[in-house]
Amino acid sequence: MTPHKRLLFAGAIFFGLIAFSVVGYLALGGRAVNFLQALYMAVITVSGVGYGEIVDTAGNPALRIFNMFIVVFGVATTVYVFSVVTAFIVEVEIANPFWRRRMQNRINEITGHIIVCGLGDTGRHAAQELLKTETEFVAIESSEEKIKRLKETHPGAYDGLLYVIGDATEEDVLEKAGLSRAKGLITALPQDKDNLVVTVVVRQRYPNLRIIARSASRRFAERILRAGANSTVSPSHIGGLRMASEIIRPNVVGFLDLMLKEQSKTLRVEEVEVRAKSPWAGKSLRELDLHGRYNLLPLALKESTTGKEPKLEVNPHDHTIIQVNAVVIVMGDAKDVLQARSDAAGAA
Repeated sequence: MTPHKRLLFAGAIFFGLIAFSVVGYLALGGRAVNFLQALYMAVITVSGVGYGEIVDTAGNPALRIFNMFIVVFGVATTVYVFSVVTAFIVEVEIANPFWRRRMQNRINEITGHIIVCGLGDTGRHAAQELLKTETEFVAIESSEEKIKRLKETHPGAYDGLLYVIGDATEEDVLEKAGLSRAKGLITALPQDKDNLVVTVVVRQRYPNLRIIARSASRRFAERILRAGANSTVSPSHIGGLRMASEIIRPNVVGFLDLMLKEQSKTLRVEEVEVRAKSPWAGKSLRELDLHGRYNLLPLALKESTTGKEPKLEVNPHDHTIIQVNAVVIVMGDAKDVLQARSDAAGAA
């Protein structure tokens, strides 16, 4: 039950007991008790103030027994109401705005991050992978209760999660997640039409942003691609490929699963971009010594050639020279990849 619902429930119990007490005092007190006296007696009895009996119960055993009943339930109700009100103030009126402002300030400081729209069956796995690989991202989810349940169900898996509560199809919500400073967006909302809307909204404002969209329907996948998404992913399609791979190449699948499930290291196949003025540009793979310096295994080298399709060289030779705007595809621990990216960018 949410804090607001608990507060409403507590208020209903309190005022319900007051109303019941007033009716009881009027019914058992007879003509000697008017409404104001009954209300006053109900309030001081339920609240436990006890200024003195304004309604005389000495000569009326039934009224005295009723009053004892009200005293007992009044104290219990008052304690419950005050505890709920205190919890509401702490959880809603103080804690949430404080943490929300603090989180929003952290979101406003990051740049070059990924935005994940929706933390459902697909989005939560994407978010968990980004967390494991220490990739900065901001999640957008319409329900804060879902985020709480996610953290409770997977303790520790979503520590440090930055998120915005709201509708991802709304432009102002996307901007709160730092859309203008993001380098990519994953829209994994349950409904394909919502992913289509997000794609249209984002692509209209940011033509160069990379967008990956979830799509359960092939028909919608084509629409989303026409709307500007760089790629679409179908959970059923990926699941079918996985099932076929389990039959055809079980050892390869087992190896990949071991990479994903290994706890001591976060082994991944990653890419390192070599931009202009990078200290890596113009050097050979032998000179970089990726295995010795970073414990990374170079798998492929993708080079962009003017006016042509990018050239992909698998298992490149040690003498291969890395050109500007090339992408080195490596396998290794995520922390080692981060260090290699930092050095390739020329960071201190």
